[in-house]
Amino acid sequence: MRVLLIGANGYIGRFVADRLLADPAVQLTALGRGDDADVRFDLATGSPGALTRFLDAVHPGVVINCAGATRGGARELTRHNTVAVATVCEALRRSGCGARLVQIGCGSEYGPSQPGSSTAEDAVPRPGGPYGVSKLAATELVLGSGLDAVVLRVFSPVGPGTPAGSPLGRLAEAMRRAMQSGDGELKLGGLGAQRDYVDVRDVARAVHAASLSAAQGVINIGSGRAVRLRDAAGILARVAGYGGALNELDGLPHPGPVHAAHTAHATHLRATIGHPRAETDHHPAAAASPAAFPYPDGCGAWQQADVRTARDRLGWRPRINLEESLADIWMEAACRI
Repeated sequence: MRVLLIGANGYIGRFVADRLLADPAVQLTALGRGDDADVRFDLATGSPGALTRFLDAVHPGVVINCAGATRGGARELTRHNTVAVATVCEALRRSGCGARLVQIGCGSEYGPSQPGSSTAEDAVPRPGGPYGVSKLAATELVLGSGLDAVVLRVFSPVGPGTPAGSPLGRLAEAMRRAMQSGDGELKLGGLGAQRDYVDVRDVARAVHAASLSAAQGVINIGSGRAVRLRDAAGILARVAGYGGALNELDGLPHPGPVHAAHTAHATHLRATIGHPRAETDHHPAAAASPAAFPYPDGCGAWQQADVRTARDRLGWRPRINLEESLADIWMEAACRI
């Protein structure tokens, strides 16, 4: 099976590439903006005609799109998350390859949900910020394209490679600094949000399964269990061997996502972790609209996926628990100098 993977160097894309390369039945071609891609092509600026000519030459049976932006203003997010997907859909419509499209969506497309509820695929999407809006628009383009296509709405991916600027990445960095300097107390803000964390390697398994299936429409990919970020901090402290006190700063406002470049300026004594959107490539939180404050991902205080469709239509279940995912995040943080 010939597979064209777009965004192979992103957070999710790297693990999807590893998963596909382990399948001897897959012949993989990577398309992206980086020098190490098999084919260099920028979806945000490239024309559908140019991509069509490439599709006709390679003739893939499956196209997987893991590319996209997770930060920036509405214009940048729209260009990389919506216009880029429109280019893919138009190129596939023009091409004679007849490839199946697997698009990586995100839980932010749903927006806030009722605490205690599980969000199913038939929920009405109400994204609370420009990131979710740009991803929802991409989903609608895919669903209305007439292509053989499936959209995997990934909730909050975690595990090895978690971006340092993501909430759990910042948490691990704050803990590393506290341990390095011998501080017996770590004060953290913004730990109240509850999110559905799913290991990025399980996400890659879902993408692989979706590429082989006949399933169409939208399918949620998550653990099916919301976890408070405060509890994730406790698990991380345990796997890291941090014996100090974890004290939450009450009422600390969080104006927006902290980018990875800002991490070095955070203090280990007062770390604002924020409210996650993942990964991923796809999925650290995008900039919030005022209505979404103080949750930069626009998902409010609670998000939990109903994952029964993934089980029934893909034969997929998450395998890796949160403690293992956090242990891998900590191993990477601990190795930083």
